[in-house]
Amino acid sequence: MSDRPARRDPSKLVEAEGFRDYIRDDWGPADRRVRPVPGAAAAAAAHRARLSAAFPGQRIALGAGRAPVRANDTDYQFRADSDFAWLTGCYAEGAVLVMHPSGDGHDAVLHLREPAGPAEADFFANARDGELWNGPVPGLAEWSEALGIICRPLEELPRALRGQLPGVLAARGVEPMLDALAGAHSGALRTVLSELRRIKDDWEIGQLRAAVDATVVAFADVARELPEAVRGGGERWLEGTFDRRARTLGNGVGYNSIVAAGEHAPVLHWTRNDGAVTEGSLVLLDAGVEANTLYTADVTRTFPVTGEFTDAQAKVYDLVHTAHLAAIAEVRAGREYAAFHQAAMRVLAEGLHDWGLLPGSVDKALDPAGQHHRRYIACGVGHFLGLDVHDCANSTAGAYNEGVLEVGMALTVEPGLYFHPNDLTVPPELRGIGVRIEDDLVVTSDGADVMSDALPITRDGISDWVRTHRG
Repeated sequence: MSDRPARRDPSKLVEAEGFRDYIRDDWGPADRRVRPVPGAAAAAAAHRARLSAAFPGQRIALGAGRAPVRANDTDYQFRADSDFAWLTGCYAEGAVLVMHPSGDGHDAVLHLREPAGPAEADFFANARDGELWNGPVPGLAEWSEALGIICRPLEELPRALRGQLPGVLAARGVEPMLDALAGAHSGALRTVLSELRRIKDDWEIGQLRAAVDATVVAFADVARELPEAVRGGGERWLEGTFDRRARTLGNGVGYNSIVAAGEHAPVLHWTRNDGAVTEGSLVLLDAGVEANTLYTADVTRTFPVTGEFTDAQAKVYDLVHTAHLAAIAEVRAGREYAAFHQAAMRVLAEGLHDWGLLPGSVDKALDPAGQHHRRYIACGVGHFLGLDVHDCANSTAGAYNEGVLEVGMALTVEPGLYFHPNDLTVPPELRGIGVRIEDDLVVTSDGADVMSDALPITRDGISDWVRTHRG
């Protein structure tokens, strides 16, 4: 018995001269077109200019990254690094952007892997990247034309990072080749990029709107499938319904969807989505479509499977709805970021106190040393939104949760109440009820634009919405 490694294809095509000679010729042109979204290249160029101004005279490098391994020789779907996508509009695996200081700014060069031609073994022998296995991909010329940026082979990256300048500002942990060449990680680069991305330009807001609009369609799909979920498809059926629409209208889902029915709804990150859906229960659906440009929506609605709330469900829903409106009223330029959080928490604490669920006064609960109401809402009530569902996460506190809202910031507002089925502090009729309402907003000069307002949030509105789509 041979102790050589097993091969799925034992014919060794690389060594077969007849095959190599025959596969080399008679190939027509392949479709390598890049199909950029209008305005993407100009937006990326403007983003690079903003980063250039933040680091004059510094050489900067970021990688797109590579698909993580799922198991053995199968990978997850590739998704480019968010900062890299913001700066380039390119979504090619393994690509690296280098910004070289030039005069008062920078010259950008994008390094990519040139597709292997039929004369090269990688064309047919590389199951991960080879064209015969995975289909044609754009080459350097195609990316350069689409993005208006100089593109060079990835093999030239080592030479591009050599020189007498004081090192390279690089984000490590994304591209192994860049990690090996660039030296130390620059936390300042990620922080600055995160803070620059807080203010969305008109093109970015358009991408967020498109993602939200697609999400509204997907939510309606889910409501139509409620009878099938009750018949036995359960949470998984609803998850698959949303995912199908996300892949049809965008790149896919922006994060793992939360499809939490009945007693799963109080679980903040219920992504197992393997439970039953029963008549009389609530479904908490927290999901967002990611556009092909990687901007994502993040919307939550909680709705009764039948279209009718029970008295206990209605009681919880109405309190969350009141908190939601109070929070949205605080989203406007010049207000502290924390204001909408505090407004929602006060409404919730007052309601919980009225129900006899707090061990002391409302003021005692809201005191930083108290926080008793947080037993029923351990999460915050919003976050920045953009290329990442929890966008701009590398910002400093002063630019985020301790900062001030500015025109162009995109964020979510998402208060909720979560009464776990085994929480003995809660009356039996409330146990197992979880409600969250989440909208996506953009701060404007005169308040906030609720991008997700096509989905109802009032109790009567959400009931009518379910009944309409269930037929």
